[in-house]
Amino acid sequence: MSRRPRIRRRRFTPLALVATFALLASAASAQSPPPPADLILTNAVIHTVDVNRPLAEAVAIRGDRIVYVGSERGAMTYRGRDTRVMDLDRLTVLPGFIDSHGHFTGLGRQLRILDLVGTRSLDEIVERVAERAGELPAGAWIEGRGWDQNDWADTRMPHHRALSDAAPDHPAVLGRVDGHALLANAKAMEIAGITRETPDPEGGRILRGANGEPTGVFIDEAESLIEDHIPEGTRDERIERILLAIDHLLGWGVTSIHDAGVGRSNIDLYEELARQGRYKIRNYVMISSTDTTLDHYLERGPQVGLYDNHLTIRTIKITADGALGSRGAALLEPYSDEPGHTGLVTEQPERIREVAVRALEQGFQLNVHAIGDAANRFTLDAFESALGAVPVADHRFRIEHAQVIHYHDIPRFAELDVLPSMQQTHQMSDMYWAIDRLGWTRCRGAYAWRSLLETGVIIPAGTDFPVEPVNPFRTFLAAITRQDEDGWPAGGWFPEQKMTRDEALRSMTIWGAYAAFEEDLKGSITPGKLADFVVLSQDIMAIAPERILDTEVVMTILGGEVVYRRPGAAAYGGS
Repeated sequence: MSRRPRIRRRRFTPLALVATFALLASAASAQSPPPPADLILTNAVIHTVDVNRPLAEAVAIRGDRIVYVGSERGAMTYRGRDTRVMDLDRLTVLPGFIDSHGHFTGLGRQLRILDLVGTRSLDEIVERVAERAGELPAGAWIEGRGWDQNDWADTRMPHHRALSDAAPDHPAVLGRVDGHALLANAKAMEIAGITRETPDPEGGRILRGANGEPTGVFIDEAESLIEDHIPEGTRDERIERILLAIDHLLGWGVTSIHDAGVGRSNIDLYEELARQGRYKIRNYVMISSTDTTLDHYLERGPQVGLYDNHLTIRTIKITADGALGSRGAALLEPYSDEPGHTGLVTEQPERIREVAVRALEQGFQLNVHAIGDAANRFTLDAFESALGAVPVADHRFRIEHAQVIHYHDIPRFAELDVLPSMQQTHQMSDMYWAIDRLGWTRCRGAYAWRSLLETGVIIPAGTDFPVEPVNPFRTFLAAITRQDEDGWPAGGWFPEQKMTRDEALRSMTIWGAYAAFEEDLKGSITPGKLADFVVLSQDIMAIAPERILDTEVVMTILGGEVVYRRPGAAAYGGS
């Protein structure tokens, strides 16, 4: 007779009960809603620049951080009683633009002086100066910036004669568009003590007529002979310029800048405004390499993410040569349109190496302005020597502009882990006359984005404002077409060097963040990163190139706060 199987009954011990309840509590907790967001953006076309989720329709923000990116259904799980929800009606959202090379105080000043960008003749400039002279008391300085003789019928550098006649009692100083040359009138030169006997400073050039008299044009290091005599402005005026520049940048959707070559007095003002909560921009400051400024900040050490990530001071800026438009860029061979002249070296290679070594030892980045192929080569040589002396893997040294590169030197950027920090709109502005300066062969290594990208480096994008307009849509258009605003030339200027749209967007966002060691903080719409966005009127990743410049910034959001709203855009708000 078989036995019935014995059923073993499980006995619950107090410990087992505790574990069971803990498991149930954990499951219940997993189903509970997340803490509510402060702001949810929905019904949008979101290009995240995040490879794990390239496209999304909604994003949730708590405080100054992104907490969710994905579907509207998922984002609404973060909705609480006080959450603000904005239905964007299929507008486009991108990470806030990062301008990786600009001059912040220069932009503020530009917004207060004569704007000469786009002027078509010296006569037009003189007329504007005469009008301003009639508004100011005798002796008051007249400043302007933006002329470019390459845009005139007579492309020779100007002479001060007409300017001096128009404003005999006012010192007038007019900066060229690139900031590497200026035109001064007789009164300004008199105040500065400039005569026929004044020598050219090292790294600078005073243009002279046949009789040896200065023409009024001062190039690169010679500019300081005049500029040192211009009143700096009161403290309140300087603060006003900073705030003007912030508003201007936010109006273009720029939430972060890399500020090239800043002195201590301006950095002190930045910090003061940041402490007061008035500094509504994120600034990655490149400190000036003058000895006193350099010594102060190297002793202080890297300052990262100050004032809730509004200010970082951990990089140094050196200028190795001048600009191509004023024939100051240092070239390996003479200019095609000025035989015998190879440009200007404004900082010796030995000095670049010395500063590079100090930067590596103190945990700083070094960014060097180099435009000509000679300047790019000796800067790369200086970097290579410094890295041999102080090996650092993740240094992220940069060459700012990298406009003209000998083909032998293009692979060296990747070999040395050096970033070419470039400005696409310089190609758009310079292509009309670059071949005159360089000849056809050298132009093949000019603004050579594709050649550099194919070596494995990235290209953080900037505008060099106020040299070029802040307008990020010009940057994007230039990057993908290598044409001007009118679609010239057909097919693009050396079209083999174009960027794709994805590369162009990355150059304006995540690649800029990487160039500042901030790729884990900003540059893409990713949970955990800062909630910096720009909302656009149309999708620049999809529309025809000829429509790109019609795009408008509808809103700019910095750290979850709406800091700019296009007039009339209130209808895009929600509950």
